[in-house]
Amino acid sequence: MIRRIRSLAPLPLLVTATVIVVALLVPGRAELAVHVYLLTLASLALGFLVGVLGRRHPVAASSPFDLGLRARSHDDHALPELARLEREVTLSMTTAFDLHFRLRPVLRRVAARMLASRRGVDLERSPATARALLGEELWELVRPEREAPRDRAAPGLELGSLRSMVDALEAL
Repeated sequence: MIRRIRSLAPLPLLVTATVIVVALLVPGRAELAVHVYLLTLASLALGFLVGVLGRRHPVAASSPFDLGLRARSHDDHALPELARLEREVTLSMTTAFDLHFRLRPVLRRVAARMLASRRGVDLERSPATARALLGEELWELVRPEREAPRDRAAPGLELGSLRSMVDALEAL
C-alpha cells in the first residue's frame, strides 16, 4: 500500500502545479481554477479509496447477474448439425410442410438405423415389424408410403407428440 501511495504522490503535485500556472496565466479565472483543482483532488482521493477498498474486500464470486452478462462460451461452429436440427424441429412444429420435408427425413433415418442396429429390422422390408416396434404415432410419420401434406400451412407437430416419438426411438 505504501508503494501505491508513492506511485500516486506525483499526481496531486502535478495538479497543484497546473492550477498555479493557470492562475498566473489567466488571473480572472482563478476561482474556476480552484474549483477544478478541488474537484480533481477529490476524484483522485476517491479513486485511491475505491482501489484500497477493492483490494481489502475483494468480490469472492460473480453474482448471477454478472454470470448472465458474460458471453456464452459455446462455439456455434462446433455443433452446426445440432443447430440445424434445432431449426428443423422448430420449423416442423410450425407447419405440416416443414414437418414432412425437414424433420421427417431425419426421424426416418434415425428410426431406420436404430431398427437395423438394435433389432435387426429393415424399415422398408419389414413394415409390420417396424410398425409394431415404433408405435403408431412414429410409424405414421416415418412410414415409406407417407404422402406429402395437401395443406402445406396446416399445423405441424406438437411438442408432446415429438416427445413421445423421441421416447419411442430411445426405447428401441
